[in-house]
Amino acid sequence: MALVTKIKIHSIAIQTVLALVAGISLNAPSLSAQVATPSAGVPVHMVVTVEARHGKDIPVIHREDVNVHQGHDRAQVTNWVALGGDHAGLELFLLLDDGSDTSLGLQLEDIRKFINAQPVTTAIAVGYMRNGTVDIAQNFTTDHALAAKALRLPLGSPGASASPYFSLVDLIKRWPEGPARHEILMVSDGIDRFDGGPSDPYVDSAIEHAQRAGILIYTIYATGAGHFGHSFWRFNWGQNNLSRLADQTGGEAYFQGFQTPIAFAPYLEDLTNKLNHQYLLTFLAKAEKKAGFQRVKLETEVPNAELVAADQVYVPAGR
Repeated sequence: MALVTKIKIHSIAIQTVLALVAGISLNAPSLSAQVATPSAGVPVHMVVTVEARHGKDIPVIHREDVNVHQGHDRAQVTNWVALGGDHAGLELFLLLDDGSDTSLGLQLEDIRKFINAQPVTTAIAVGYMRNGTVDIAQNFTTDHALAAKALRLPLGSPGASASPYFSLVDLIKRWPEGPARHEILMVSDGIDRFDGGPSDPYVDSAIEHAQRAGILIYTIYATGAGHFGHSFWRFNWGQNNLSRLADQTGGEAYFQGFQTPIAFAPYLEDLTNKLNHQYLLTFLAKAEKKAGFQRVKLETEVPNAELVAADQVYVPAGR
């Protein structure tokens, strides 16, 4: 079942909304199609979440408040657009691990409420990680009741998702580009049964695929079924993997000790708050002779504000 032929936004309303965002496409033109000159640089786009360092009052950030550092150089910020109102288009994929313990069923109602609370500008899809691929339970739709109905218990079979990172890369590769934000909420134990060590190439690959596609990933730890699900060193590394995946793509990792959280609602409320305080940043990146990833750091001097985004971007080669 090819996702590329099935993932789409079915609502004419959201297409109309997104069409208003002329010249502010997250993925178009694609970075690979852009050509840089040494003097001008190449425009690079990033979704940035603004958070409060303390308390719940999140400051409003303007373009002149944003500083972008690429290595030791300061990059020119050319655009900064709040992703709300007419610019609020979002494709949010709920990706659940079929290898999770069936006790995850206790949290499904929290996820349903989260889905139904999303605005009409958010299209939601639901899928389950299994055998290195994604089983699509519901393609992107703005009918949130339909998306919520697609939730089911995980299979609860040990090793049903031998490596959740294979499934994640599979999803990213099959996700068509479009003007809306692309973000993922991934529920898994994070354990890679192919390579469970501290330096996991499959986790690295998933991070780089997400960064190149401009996808933010949020994770919630849920206990896996079988022996690996209660092996301390394995679920410890699983949580490390989930944390690194979220942190390096600009998302957030949620945990409650080494067990499935009693309730997902507090985490989903925090996620909703983050989705409501995002901006599309465009800056001119310095291109090298060869295309590749380059590290970036975002800063602002606005009091009590923190800019959260991926820690590196893909920059095409310059001439």
